[in-house]
Amino acid sequence: MATLLWGYLRIPFIFASGLSLAISSGLFYYQNELIYPRNIPPNARTDVPRPSQLGLDAEELTLTTPDGEKLSAFLIKPGNASKAKNVTLLMFHGNAGNIGHRLPIAEILANDLYCNVLMLQYRGYGLSTGNPDEKGIAKDSQTGLDYIRSRDDLKKTKIVIYGQSLGGAVGIDLAVKNKDKRDIAGIILENTFLSIKKMIPSVIPAAKYLTPLCHQNWPSEEMIPQITETPILFLSGLQDEIVPPSHMKRLFYICRSEPKIWKEFPYGDHNNTVAEAGYFQHIQDFLNSYVVS
Repeated sequence: MATLLWGYLRIPFIFASGLSLAISSGLFYYQNELIYPRNIPPNARTDVPRPSQLGLDAEELTLTTPDGEKLSAFLIKPGNASKAKNVTLLMFHGNAGNIGHRLPIAEILANDLYCNVLMLQYRGYGLSTGNPDEKGIAKDSQTGLDYIRSRDDLKKTKIVIYGQSLGGAVGIDLAVKNKDKRDIAGIILENTFLSIKKMIPSVIPAAKYLTPLCHQNWPSEEMIPQITETPILFLSGLQDEIVPPSHMKRLFYICRSEPKIWKEFPYGDHNNTVAEAGYFQHIQDFLNSYVVS
């Protein structure tokens, strides 16, 4: 598994790059470029690995958002249909790279855990049109959820949001905005943060006094207490050098939903927690105990 995931694990979170005071001073004007580095690694906008390269049973989709952007997406189904769970994972990626870099993860979720996986690529990432910002990505996530609801083969499945890093914040936002629909059966969060503003002092200390200028917030700390009836699995790498593990612990503490399950990985850092022993077993146990049943 570690070999399959290696390419993905090397994709950096932009805040890991040792940003200087000069970059900090441009926080207000250039923060979208810092927070959403869709050109990292090089050629990430054009070189998108395809499911066929891994021999996956998949559809390559184009989803249209309410404001007219075209989102690239992959729908991957279990290779063994007879073992398929009645679960569809809506997968939200981190802030760099593209969905093709996460295909090894989706392969395990589909072929080992027997789930459908809809991999959504935010606007401005990979082959998707547009430019990313908080409001736009929120529309993208809703577009993905609505697509699942619209398909006869998916709409009766158990929908589970799965978000890594920035994707966790996207997932929390989406779950809150759809809590009245009561069709989200579970949430999986990996190494996500309280808010972008609260990330700044940790990752760009020189910019800590400039946080009022941050207009991309993703306020998960404010949002997650509003989720009260959806099982949530928290997956935290305790060696996370980008998002302080205290952020995940705080999200778990203020979460009011039951059940809420905490799983930590003593050697997991921001990018390799997914390759730590037991990671996918915890997801499987969560799905079997709190979603499928």
